Amino acid sequence: VQLQASGGGLVQAGGSLRLSCASSTRTFSRYAMGWFRQAPGKEREFVAAMNWDRDSTYYHDSVKGRFTISRDNDKNTVDLQMDRLKPEDSGVYYCASPVASPNLADVGYWGQGTLVTVSS
Repeated sequence: VQLQASGGGLVQAGGSLRLSCASSTRTFSRYAMGWFRQAPGKEREFVAAMNWDRDSTYYHDSVKGRFTISRDNDKNTVDLQMDRLKPEDSGVYYCASPVASPNLADVGYWGQGTLVTVSS
């Protein structure tokens, strides 16, 4: 089982990026999928998650109103649209599933990560 993340890059503050994560199987189509991030020298933290039927979304307070998570169960993908980016959003972003809670211990599988760098 693989979760392949892509879409990271370098962007100026105030800009946008869209991350995408593709699953190699339909394993996660019935589970919540989400995104976490890890800044240099900091612990990995929860960013956003969406349940399997897309009727519930969850966001870290710091990204509410700026980030939007979406998923396509037919394509086995989960995306993260990131707008009005700030330097503190920089880090390696990991897709994950299942995501039972914002706690790292409650994540089943991790993707390999994609680097987001927001310059000031």
